[in-house]
Amino acid sequence: MKLTIERTALLRSLNHVQSVVERRNTIPILSNVHFLAEDNKLALTATDMDLAIIESVVSASENGGATTAPAHTLYDIVRKLPEGAQIELDASGGKDELVLKSGRSRFTLQTLPTSDFPQMTNGDLPTAFTLPANDLRMLIDRTRFAISTEETRYYLNGIYFHKADADGISVLRVVATDGHRLARVEMPLPNGADGMPGIIVPRKAVNELRKLIDEVEEEVEVSLSDTKIRFAFGNVVLTSKLIDGTFPDYDRVIPDGNDKTLEVNCDDFAAAVDRVATISTEKSRAIKLTVEPGNIILSASSPESGTASEEIEVDYAQEPIEIGFNARYLLDIAQQIEGAMAQFVMADSAAPTIVRDMDDPTALYVLMPMRV
Repeated sequence: MKLTIERTALLRSLNHVQSVVERRNTIPILSNVHFLAEDNKLALTATDMDLAIIESVVSASENGGATTAPAHTLYDIVRKLPEGAQIELDASGGKDELVLKSGRSRFTLQTLPTSDFPQMTNGDLPTAFTLPANDLRMLIDRTRFAISTEETRYYLNGIYFHKADADGISVLRVVATDGHRLARVEMPLPNGADGMPGIIVPRKAVNELRKLIDEVEEEVEVSLSDTKIRFAFGNVVLTSKLIDGTFPDYDRVIPDGNDKTLEVNCDDFAAAVDRVATISTEKSRAIKLTVEPGNIILSASSPESGTASEEIEVDYAQEPIEIGFNARYLLDIAQQIEGAMAQFVMADSAAPTIVRDMDDPTALYVLMPMRV
């Protein structure tokens, strides 16, 4: 394999694939990125056995062929080369090494046999549909903050995609929860998604996908079975195993008897929460909301720092209520609300509270209160 490629193109692709590679690997080949050069294209592949990203980039190939090289080392080298540089990659010397030349710089990297590199077979992916990249970004952004990081409840370590029925209309519904808060968002069911199984896409795959589609404007092709999912767009293909588990019946934690409705300017509320939370104790991040007709008092106290309170105007006309929340969880939800006004629907100080974006009926958030 011998080819020439522009630094910017190689750096962008390496940046996309190398983030899949774990810093510490017990299996040496998983530290490497796989190169395949053919027809003036270079395909880069990285995998951790659960997730694989393949990205193709234009290159000037002298000789086709394949090799593998250390992903993070290669990325660091290319990153430090001057902008606009031409890079020559040469693995045609017959030794187990890849020679990288650019200007007066020359690097020799140890390679591993391509036969050792694990291939992620797609298998049969019977359900296929397309999603606008913008919609996929929205689905991820409004739910991923609620993904659990507790390894013991592994079935919560991802986002649950499934077909659901909303007022007689079929929707694609996406849910994430960590037991303290829940995010649920939906959109019209895409053509072809009618027979899709309920699937849990792992947190790492969700985060890598979100990075990859950050600047994408086109449609994303989604293909899935009950064990794997593949996202294809532009010159990138991301394939991931799914979490083998059953997502809990989240409908049971969404209260339907809450009767106290509060409406507040979301930006004013988030800024007040952020200010008052400066005082709350590091561990609990607890903040108390004292809700009265026409206004709300946010307060926090800690033995080390002292106390804080702030009053803001709200639209509320029912009996007073005191309720406590984790300030970070409140801010996470406030950041997802794009409209001017947020709606809180409460029952009492011990029951879950529903939060909605008043300009967007497709998103719903549930927040468990805490004692303060």
